[in-house]
Amino acid sequence: MISYAGRNRQTVNYLKTIYFDTPEWVACSVGFLPATWMHHREGLEDLCLRHPRIFPGFKKGGVDFDQKRMWNPLYELGRHKDCWGTIWNNIERGFDSQVEVAPLTEWAAFPEWKKKLPDPMKDDQFGPRPSWDEVKKGMAAAKARGDLTWGGGLPHGFFFMRLYYLRGFENLMVDFATDDPRIHELIAIIQKYSVAVVRKYLELGVELMGFGEDLGMQTALPVSPEMWREFVKPTYEAVLGPCRDRGVPVHLHSDGHILEIIPDLIEVGVRVLNPQIRANGLAGLQQMARGKVALSQDLDRQLFPFATPDQIEAHIEEVFRGLYLKKGGLMLQAECGPDVPLANIEAICRAYERLCKPPDLGRT
Repeated sequence: MISYAGRNRQTVNYLKTIYFDTPEWVACSVGFLPATWMHHREGLEDLCLRHPRIFPGFKKGGVDFDQKRMWNPLYELGRHKDCWGTIWNNIERGFDSQVEVAPLTEWAAFPEWKKKLPDPMKDDQFGPRPSWDEVKKGMAAAKARGDLTWGGGLPHGFFFMRLYYLRGFENLMVDFATDDPRIHELIAIIQKYSVAVVRKYLELGVELMGFGEDLGMQTALPVSPEMWREFVKPTYEAVLGPCRDRGVPVHLHSDGHILEIIPDLIEVGVRVLNPQIRANGLAGLQQMARGKVALSQDLDRQLFPFATPDQIEAHIEEVFRGLYLKKGGLMLQAECGPDVPLANIEAICRAYERLCKPPDLGRT
């Protein structure tokens, strides 16, 4: 268990939340796609300034509305080739890209592809990694501020999604169904890369590791729970398990329906789970997750563009009342695209302030 000593108020509250140790407030956040800033511009900036309890430390002029330097190349127009040889295409700047060319659509390409594998210590998804000395300095600076030292180093879609980024989704489903021996070799290659990155972060003394990939579809898993346990879970154990064994909490984001495998995710080391409310349902999350794993609960982003402000506030209250425990284990988060009206974003902030009761950290 991570000590609270020497931590700032926000970090202590986060730790108390994930350890079910009666946090001071329910942590809450609103995130925006680059396209959202590009669309709403000054109006969104003014909104953030009106809600310092939701956007602590936000300052006027701190955001480039044109997003000239995207945090991720996948949000830039055009084609992008990653370190595994997958080619992505972006047709609308400020939104994410889609895979256009999967390099292993045909297994015949496998022998040549294996000659150009990325180096986990040097190669990030798009270009070289920051030096590990820089990573270590950043971790020390975070700790000096009283923050947690977060680690990641693996892109969204680090394993299961990576398999179909390489093979194509339908091919991968056939590989699983036929138990093709080549899929096991590909799994071993990706697993080796991921394990090496995680081990390096653990070696540097990381305090919390974050991972993300979408394991579910809109209403179900893409494969049976039994098949998931056969083909996916062993790599999750290999990658996340060392964090669990060292007492390093794991935060996992996953879009899609994942109810049936939540116990498995907890078993391999997930302490904080970021699931979608629409895909899993409130009742399902109450049964499978509430009180068993800390939830950084994603609110219904498919509702936000179309609902009235009152409907949005009612939705957030329903989720809050349904998952809240006084002892902790709940955080709320909302992601807003450019199609979400400012009035609806304002409603999210109002609901947070009323229900989650975050303090004004700039005044304490």
